[in-house]
Amino acid sequence: MIKSFKELKKKAKEKGEKRLVVSCAEDATVLEASIAAMQDGLISPIFVGDKRKILEIAQKSGIDIDGKNIEDTHDVKNAVKKSIEIVRSGGGDFLLKGMVKTSTFLKELLDEARGLKTSRRLSHSAILEVSEYHKLIQFTDGGMNIKPDIETKIDIIKNACDFAHSFGIKKPKVAILAAVEVVNPDMQETVDAAIIKQMAKRRQLGEILLDGPLALDLAVSKEACKKKGIKSDVAGDADILIVPDIAAGNISAKSLIYLAGAKAAGIILGAKAPVVMLSRADTLEIKLNSIALGVLSC
Repeated sequence: MIKSFKELKKKAKEKGEKRLVVSCAEDATVLEASIAAMQDGLISPIFVGDKRKILEIAQKSGIDIDGKNIEDTHDVKNAVKKSIEIVRSGGGDFLLKGMVKTSTFLKELLDEARGLKTSRRLSHSAILEVSEYHKLIQFTDGGMNIKPDIETKIDIIKNACDFAHSFGIKKPKVAILAAVEVVNPDMQETVDAAIIKQMAKRRQLGEILLDGPLALDLAVSKEACKKKGIKSDVAGDADILIVPDIAAGNISAKSLIYLAGAKAAGIILGAKAPVVMLSRADTLEIKLNSIALGVLSC
């Protein structure tokens, strides 16, 4: 079981270089992350976008991309389509979003005929390494689904559990988060949690351990469980935290990153191939961690 990003990168490297298709690569931060990942032996990059601009940006930023594979595509929309086509056709293993609006990128990604959509909903997972916790923990979904209904939450859970298997977790421990640990009809997330918990008990969600609703302290702290008298196979040892909505997930993850110094990475799950979406505010470490996640899940 992988318990740190150091172990994760080592495991990803053991898989051998994967072909990373960088969509709309006219961005210094994306080029920097891709070349750093290549130097770490994780990927071989395929840059898609305006070749002249890509080379110009690389030169100004001191990034050496001489001799690298660049698919010269001038229009942003066409660059996204070309990137997805390369992955769909087997010419690349996973995708990284570059200098393109998220809405434009996702529209092409979700295209029924030409995208990478599957029968499942896409979801975003943030993987965090927090000094006070004994293993990596997955927050989902703080980046894709705004206010997921129960069916969407089930897809989010399935995506997260499938991803957890690549970490060596055979039976993921899933905590469905809420503000309280009792069912309250006025708090829809607690009702959803109770229904999903019953589904998990009847093995409708596969080989997982699931509990909820659980407050965050109960999901990650054995001591809190003792004080509240909570007994659970999941509480205090969760691998995956299912948040009630995008705001809760985004705020929780960023609080740990910016206020508690957590190491982090993020990835979109549920597509035909892994998809990495980086923020311009992300550190190089987060970018490399996220690319490593993509390699690991190929």
